[in-house]
Amino acid sequence: MKIRAEPPPPARDVAEWLRERIRIGRFVPGQRLVEADITRDTSASRSKVREALQRLEAEGLVQIEEFRGASVRQVTLDEVRQIYSARMVLEGLAASEFAARGSAAAKQALGDIQRELDKIAHLGDHERFAVLNANWHKAIVDGGGNDYVRHFLTRLTVPIYRLLFSTFYNAQRIDSANADHRRITAAIVEGRAAEAEQAMRDHIAAGFSALSEIDSHFHE
Repeated sequence: MKIRAEPPPPARDVAEWLRERIRIGRFVPGQRLVEADITRDTSASRSKVREALQRLEAEGLVQIEEFRGASVRQVTLDEVRQIYSARMVLEGLAASEFAARGSAAAKQALGDIQRELDKIAHLGDHERFAVLNANWHKAIVDGGGNDYVRHFLTRLTVPIYRLLFSTFYNAQRIDSANADHRRITAAIVEGRAAEAEQAMRDHIAAGFSALSEIDSHFHE
């Protein structure tokens, strides 16, 4: 009996496979994306891989050059500024909607994350704090219940995901960020929507200021 081969994954799945590896830093800015390697690792056809790369080029994650092929696109400081400006609006909205309409269970879960942040803020575990920070932001976006906000923020943060971790490079930055976290968490839990939104906007702006100081990450 002949065993039917599994169909190759659609281009959108290949794009997601690439997007996730860019997000976690498996593929770093400037790294070439070799079609033959991607075809081997995903079992997709060459045409599907090309289609996926073109999709990611349209999203601004990949750069395709004649005779050189595709590579992970490097972001400039000005592009990061634009991303953070958009984050200020979207995450501010998420915080406001969470405060106004979020469930009690979701607010309790946010409070639990905040307590974990408070516990480790002075332990010098920068990596663990960065992970909890990502969980805290995700809890607020999810708690806001706006699928469009969630979708756009996911796309926005992929190019700068690894950079987000680098903002917690010293104890002073962690203290400042967590003071913001406490204010925002309290405003959300207590239903103060306008205050939650403004505090989140201020928090994102402070994050950009901290990140822009680490100019070795950027290539103009």
